[in-house]
Amino acid sequence: MENRSKIAIIGGSGLYSIAGLEDAQMIEIDTPFGKPSAPIVTGVLEGQPIVFLVRHGVGHSLSPSEVPYRANIYALKSLGVDRIISISACGSLREDFIPGEVVIPDQLMDFTRLRSRTFFEDGLVAHVSVADPFCTELSLQLYEAVQEAGGNAHLNGALITIEGPRFSTRAESNTFRAWGMSIINMSTAPEAFLAREAEMCYTVMNHVTDYDVWHVSEEPVTVEMVIEILNRNTDLAQQAVRSLVKNLRAKRTCSCGDALATALITRRDAIPEETKKKLHLLVGKYLD
Repeated sequence: MENRSKIAIIGGSGLYSIAGLEDAQMIEIDTPFGKPSAPIVTGVLEGQPIVFLVRHGVGHSLSPSEVPYRANIYALKSLGVDRIISISACGSLREDFIPGEVVIPDQLMDFTRLRSRTFFEDGLVAHVSVADPFCTELSLQLYEAVQEAGGNAHLNGALITIEGPRFSTRAESNTFRAWGMSIINMSTAPEAFLAREAEMCYTVMNHVTDYDVWHVSEEPVTVEMVIEILNRNTDLAQQAVRSLVKNLRAKRTCSCGDALATALITRRDAIPEETKKKLHLLVGKYLD
């Protein structure tokens, strides 16, 4: 057990608890970036220590733009998490990605405008590599877990994250399709990029709830439509999480854990002491 990684589940729309969690405890955490979206729940699932965080807060009270992404990722890092499974609802921008299916994307486009996108500011600059923004190793394990749980999953596709909270116009939706995007949501950016800056593996289980608004033979997306599909897929998500946790490989073999090794560009003696303290959790091993 002590050699195994600690995994975090970030629950999005429709997933507000983890079934079968043993020894559950609720933890209040503060970070240099404020408080996380909600108290964090720790416990044991399938013999593996896990951490659970509700992205949109208790009662789904935070819009996508209001989610404290930096505080969330920092808090999870402080608890020893090194792998994150994100759960999200998404719209399909492709005919072959059908509502009710799961998409585990391999690419991400950030089309948000109002969010803090990096931990690195106040005198410390880092240029982290995100050519492949999701952990390939963890994504494959998640894909296998969804299949084992009986879900129809796709292990590919480009995800575009929009600001929200409104849904797209038809012009926007058709533009995203022309750009080659496969699915659309409101929460994966900057979450995935912050996880990479924190040297944590990250993947996302996207539950397709609708065809956005581009599909002329389908009704435009509504909240009721999203909730209906999510309710049907909740059991699938729970089973997939249990399967993944049960079969999680003990050690990481990817490069996510060394993402900052060649990313820090600021001369060490030029970094303000206050910034060093603020970001010690993330960069201490490179600066000490």
